[in-house]
Amino acid sequence: MEAKTSKVSIVGAGAVGATLAYAGLMRGFARTVALYDINKAKVEAEALDLAQGIQFMPEATVLGSDDIGVVEGSDVVVITAGAKQQPGQSRMDLAGATISLMDKVLPPLIKAAPDAIYILVTNPVDVVTLASLKKSGMDPAQMFGSGTALDTSRLRHQIAAKCDVAVGNVHAYIAGEHGDSEVALWSSASIGGQPLKEFRGRDGEIVMDEAAREQIHHDVMRSAYTIIEGKGATNYAVGAAGARIVEAVLGDQRRIMPVSTLIDYPGVGEVCMSLPAIVGRNGIEHVLEMPMDDEERAALEASARSIRETAERFDAV
Repeated sequence: MEAKTSKVSIVGAGAVGATLAYAGLMRGFARTVALYDINKAKVEAEALDLAQGIQFMPEATVLGSDDIGVVEGSDVVVITAGAKQQPGQSRMDLAGATISLMDKVLPPLIKAAPDAIYILVTNPVDVVTLASLKKSGMDPAQMFGSGTALDTSRLRHQIAAKCDVAVGNVHAYIAGEHGDSEVALWSSASIGGQPLKEFRGRDGEIVMDEAAREQIHHDVMRSAYTIIEGKGATNYAVGAAGARIVEAVLGDQRRIMPVSTLIDYPGVGEVCMSLPAIVGRNGIEHVLEMPMDDEERAALEASARSIRETAERFDAV
């Protein structure tokens, strides 16, 4: 009896797609990794470059093609293709072009790999995920966006640096939109089991006071703009985040991650937005109810409204 092996297909061989493939291969997230892109020369070159480094990674087969058939048999399909965010441009400004691209690419993808879990890693991820779900008819558990997994990583990195602790000891989430209206859930944040707002440094003083929290939230929210202004695109952290979500699915890890999934938000309607959710082999297993104060609840509702308004503007609901 032939052993079943895992296959991950990545749609888009640009900076994010190639970096996600590299991060995943280094971690050994699948036995077969396929890259699909309409640019034949680019996708074949990226696949060859990755394949020639396999000696130094966990064993895997790397494929690259402009033929949609390369994704057949995929367990997970990660879509990174989309309009490129320019310096000073908001993620929401990208909505129209990226939604139009999804209209073209999703039907043949789903036909080729109907049973795969689909993860969207393209901006604006919340609106694009909602439009993709509505137009494809896919189960929301089976298709979701990378959401604020990256923003949460940025938040934890900043908190760890400020508090001088290992980032693995920080538990905090960004919720809502992956973008300008995102919400830091300070009420549930902790370090080593201690509420974040009560954490004291070596000098015995509270580290994360209101001013520190506001500055960190601002820096996290502006991170992408800063990186794009400096180097033209973000790719390393988002590639690593995407690879980590794939691992949670393929390994059935039931890992809690803030990913963008369909929610019927009270008073707003259906939106795709991020809340911590359990991610496993069947995709989104369960969305968690997080403790929040009144300010956080109001901000999360405003974020949901922002996403919904943009979705309606692009007929994505």
